[in-house]
Amino acid sequence: MDAFPRTNVGGISLSRMVVGTNWFLGFSHQSAAKNDFLVNFQTSNKIADVLTVFLEAGVDTVLGPTHPLLIRAIEEAQQRAGRKLIVVLTPAFDLESGGPVEQQPEAVISECKRLGATICMPHQMVTDSLLDRKTRSIRGIEKITSLIRQYEMVPALSTHLPETIVFCDENNYDVETYLQIYNAAGFMMPLEVEWTHSIIADAHKPVTTIKPLAAGRLTPMIGLCFAWTTLRQQDLVTIGTTTPDEAKEVIELSLDYLNHRIPDTRLQITRSKAIFEKMGKA
Repeated sequence: MDAFPRTNVGGISLSRMVVGTNWFLGFSHQSAAKNDFLVNFQTSNKIADVLTVFLEAGVDTVLGPTHPLLIRAIEEAQQRAGRKLIVVLTPAFDLESGGPVEQQPEAVISECKRLGATICMPHQMVTDSLLDRKTRSIRGIEKITSLIRQYEMVPALSTHLPETIVFCDENNYDVETYLQIYNAAGFMMPLEVEWTHSIIADAHKPVTTIKPLAAGRLTPMIGLCFAWTTLRQQDLVTIGTTTPDEAKEVIELSLDYLNHRIPDTRLQITRSKAIFEKMGKA
């Protein structure tokens, strides 16, 4: 198998594909019943099975929250594969002083370091609540990124708003990558796909994109083709999978697109397609 392409974020070499974790932790963006299925289905052992597939293919970057199940699975996968994952954690914390100490920014950021994070990327619920369109700024973000540096991690920002990229660049904030929703369906994107593409193309730092399959609304062939062929060579694509076979599928498809090959996609066989069997299509 081809070596998976890499990029550089704040002096750290990362695989351009990032392992997403929504499907591990029950965040389907489809239905409450789907969420329940994922929560009941997943165990740290099953998640480690998927992470091991990615690691063996050179996809060694994982992005997610400080969830105990995910942390256990990361540790197990690293032991199995005999190599480290580059962990990008997306913590949330209390922006108001006077709350519980363990929910204050420094306590949460220091916990990310203890859990093995290389990159600390405050979650969208933190970042986007600080974004100020009037002043074209992200209020108080310098204090947060300084804390991340203090604990020897690379600062980044998770966001659902394309303005975050623009304001980070305009103000030269100490941010090495910014997370951005990007998919061909425009799912959960506040701007048209074309506008978001233009903002990503002009970004000063690598952009970490998420939801390339629009949370299952696009097939891997369509979603990954769009992502890999419209992003820059320094940008990253985060994709979640549920099983080892799904992980293998998205890795193989991605390598085909990145190497300008026509994918030999394994087709879904149903009775309605039996007529094509003689053509060798099913």
